[in-house]
Amino acid sequence: MSSIKKVVLAYSGGLDTSAIVPWLKENYNCEVVAFVADVGQGAEELEGVEAKAIASGASECHIVDLKDELVADYIYPTLKTGAIYEGTYLLGTSMARPIIAKAQVEVARKVGADALSHGCTGKGNDQVRFESCFAALAPDLKVIAPWREWDLSSRESLLDYLAERNIPCSASATKIYSRDANAWHISHEGGELEDPWCQPSDQVWTWTNSPEQAPNESLLVQLSIKNGEVVAVNGEQMSPFQVLTTLNEIAAPHGIGRVDIVENRLVGMKSRGCYETPGGTVIMAALQAIDELVLDKTSRKWKDTLANEFSHLVYDGRWFTPLKDSILAAAEAFSTLATGEVVLKLYKGQVTAVQKQSENSLYSEDFATFGEDDVYDQSHAEGFIRLFSLSSRISAMNNK
Repeated sequence: MSSIKKVVLAYSGGLDTSAIVPWLKENYNCEVVAFVADVGQGAEELEGVEAKAIASGASECHIVDLKDELVADYIYPTLKTGAIYEGTYLLGTSMARPIIAKAQVEVARKVGADALSHGCTGKGNDQVRFESCFAALAPDLKVIAPWREWDLSSRESLLDYLAERNIPCSASATKIYSRDANAWHISHEGGELEDPWCQPSDQVWTWTNSPEQAPNESLLVQLSIKNGEVVAVNGEQMSPFQVLTTLNEIAAPHGIGRVDIVENRLVGMKSRGCYETPGGTVIMAALQAIDELVLDKTSRKWKDTLANEFSHLVYDGRWFTPLKDSILAAAEAFSTLATGEVVLKLYKGQVTAVQKQSENSLYSEDFATFGEDDVYDQSHAEGFIRLFSLSSRISAMNNK
């Protein structure tokens, strides 16, 4: 007999988690509490979710608003590192997982649960992300991953399972794409995207215009940055969440933030995904523009190393680790310099920083000018070059 009495399930209202509720009750003879994380996926996805959970057999449903905390405490710190996974992916799904896992554990403690459950498949990254966070935050709670246990293997079998139990579900057997949305982005997988030779059709994209559909006139947007954080858009002070939602609205019509990549999953396989991150793409471009002004060559090189390391840390689900704290501390040191203004041009899928200034800028027109100056003696460069290339000169002499 199962020792599990109460399970908190990360519930979305979709087909998978709708089937997991009765499956847990039948196979573990336990009470199931549904937990729904509002991370900015939109009112449409949350509409009626509590009623769906109860209809599926959950004893109660907790909907937790995490939108502001997600942007302020997870997305903004990640942005300070400059992290971009494999040079393209802005980590939208990855950044949301630790805050969802943390909130799920908090609900479990609140209701006195002795187990946690999720609807992640055995092929994906998310099972690792969730369970790594659970291990760091609640190692005493058992984790149940139905996709690694049950014999339901298709959408049809899940629909049949629910139909046999008279549990209502609005899903169909012909779902084409797997999508994940939050305030930062929306991802798309499946369907024709499983063939890397197949160009995404228009029905893949749900948030942004294509560059062809974007306005023929460019748009300028000004971001104010203080200590590595965007604090105002076009002169209006905003919270981190407000900044993001405002820039999403501004950038999406201009086709900003679409990427189509084949990435390396943590579990070893490659997968193809399409991502839409309109506001985030604008923010990243602005922060990079400020870094160009305020960081010297060796600092930028070191920050590139931090960015790469942190992108893998977030992607791999290692948020609640000492390494995360260490990298964020280093990034925070750089961010004390990252204050200024950036004007960006949005035009048909492209973001370009066309104006930038900072009180901490290392750029000096007096030194950089091609015109006449009285601050730089060009004859000094000869000695520098001879020393800089000394090892090459010695090597060449040895080869002779």
